[in-house]
Amino acid sequence: MKASDLKGLFAIIPTPATPDANKLGALNTVALDETERLVSSLIRDGASGLIILGTTGECATLSNADYRTFVDCICKTVARRIPVFAGATALGGHEVHARLTFVQQQGADGTLLGLPMWQPCTTDMAVKYYSEVAEAFPRLPVMVYANARAFRFAFPTEFWERISTLAPTVIAAKSSHSRNLQANQTATGNRIHFMPPDMIVADFAKLSPATTTACWATAAAMGPEPCVSIIDAVLSGDAERSRFLSDRIAWANKPLETILEDPEVFASYNIQVEKTRIAEAGYCVPGPSRPPYDVFPDKFREPSVECGRRWRELRAELRAPAIAAK
Repeated sequence: MKASDLKGLFAIIPTPATPDANKLGALNTVALDETERLVSSLIRDGASGLIILGTTGECATLSNADYRTFVDCICKTVARRIPVFAGATALGGHEVHARLTFVQQQGADGTLLGLPMWQPCTTDMAVKYYSEVAEAFPRLPVMVYANARAFRFAFPTEFWERISTLAPTVIAAKSSHSRNLQANQTATGNRIHFMPPDMIVADFAKLSPATTTACWATAAAMGPEPCVSIIDAVLSGDAERSRFLSDRIAWANKPLETILEDPEVFASYNIQVEKTRIAEAGYCVPGPSRPPYDVFPDKFREPSVECGRRWRELRAELRAPAIAAK
């Protein structure tokens, strides 16, 4: 798989949880029936790929047993119909290696991989880490989880330039903003696909239309139609429809503005926001958040519920013939 092979919507999904998953001593917390149903629904409704076990997927709070159960269920359900990038981030390199070994054995098409999460890495550490992953797993494509806040690493252009040659299996980055996009593309010779979220994919397309061929979306678990529609509009070069859909997606997400604008708040409540809005939208039953991220003040819960309600309304709006054709 190469950077240019990534096209369409890559849905980021929660790891559906059993009703008791918020209990500290809970075992077997993956709701397997809901996992199978969600994945099948997303494929039916236009998702071109899956990204699992990032923040929304609660990679950091799953037990090893639940991690393996979920990866196995996903890979068997997808059955290679669409690409699956399975997260394998952990506290240290040894556990990452064990997870990557399992992910590859189960038949995932690639991995979403962040940096180990204890001491912040220097650029030399980060480059060495991804280089060693590439050497150990030469047939497993890597999507770098480029979340500067979560991993306390800025992912500078120097990093991308170095791993483009020293870590040849790195083919993509899960990006959240367009800062340094063109500099990073130049530094890597466009060998790495900097994939934006649905909310700003139209902005990426303005800067680099030829390379903006895919987007990721946690919102896809609320129902993927708006996300599929906007990447389809981008791919067809329909700027007017892209703007229209960007505005409607922004309207649906507007209740979350105060949360998204405060890095400290968003960092503490990311999972809770996602699971709450997903549950309200009704496309997926995500279940409770796993501890310790199962505390959620009402002042943040209420706008998350409103976001889910608006997304449900947006899906209905886009299914109306006059809007669908617009």
